[in-house]
Amino acid sequence: MNRRLRRAGTSYLLLLPSLIGVGGFLLLPIALVAWLSLHSWNLLGPMTFAGSRNWRSVLGDGEFGHALLVTLALTALVVPVQTALGFAVALPLARRRGGAALRVLYALPWMCAPVAVGVVWQWLFAPSDGALNALLGRRIEWLSDPVLALPSVAAVSVWANVGYVALFFVAGLRAIPAEIFDAGAIDGATGWRRTWWLTLPLLRPTLFFVLVTGTLTAFQTFDTVYALTKGGPGGRTEVVAMRIFTEAFDAARPGRAAVMALVVFAVMFVITLVQHRYLRERSDAN
Repeated sequence: MNRRLRRAGTSYLLLLPSLIGVGGFLLLPIALVAWLSLHSWNLLGPMTFAGSRNWRSVLGDGEFGHALLVTLALTALVVPVQTALGFAVALPLARRRGGAALRVLYALPWMCAPVAVGVVWQWLFAPSDGALNALLGRRIEWLSDPVLALPSVAAVSVWANVGYVALFFVAGLRAIPAEIFDAGAIDGATGWRRTWWLTLPLLRPTLFFVLVTGTLTAFQTFDTVYALTKGGPGGRTEVVAMRIFTEAFDAARPGRAAVMALVVFAVMFVITLVQHRYLRERSDAN
């Protein structure tokens, strides 16, 4: 019995640094945000208890609902495209021996500061002297047209993240034993059949990770949107992170901002669960 207790104590002692990290940087901030959502504060004066007033105000706020829909639309535009392109880029990279410099080159946009990326693409999208319009030979209002603004922001996000996605697919592809593909080739699994029936099913853990991290990144998009459009035109690119920032600091209502953050957390949690359940059922079916 004493030996068991000593082993359990040693195990928890070894886990202590991780538990401190999880508690201090994950659980504690969530608890503080939940506590703040029940209070009114203008960042300067005393804090007062508001009960459910902030929740009722936010859940009935059309502007917050609009920002949430914009974020969902941006996520729907970005995640599937960057996942497909990342997989397409990873296929030749995984077969290529070496290629470290090429992989770094693909990952460079992801390593750059989002604000810097936004500034560069703002110049590329400029209607009068932008490089993209000069290449096309016509004037297109990429960032001020209500129809084109969100797809333009999505294109920049895809460009910045596709290399990051490709690196994970490369790692997943290289972890698949070559014997599986050799056996599949004997059974006639070549070309697209090999990709569809062998590669993709074996990459489901990597695919799940890429989809979850891509969704979380899209939901937290702020810097790039702020640098490109500042939420315009007419709020067409006002993502939920920008709405939370505006509520917390411009409007000095951190209580409402905390409610918005918790709602976004709940939405992301549900999306992650749906992705996990779908991919797990597909894996069990195979």
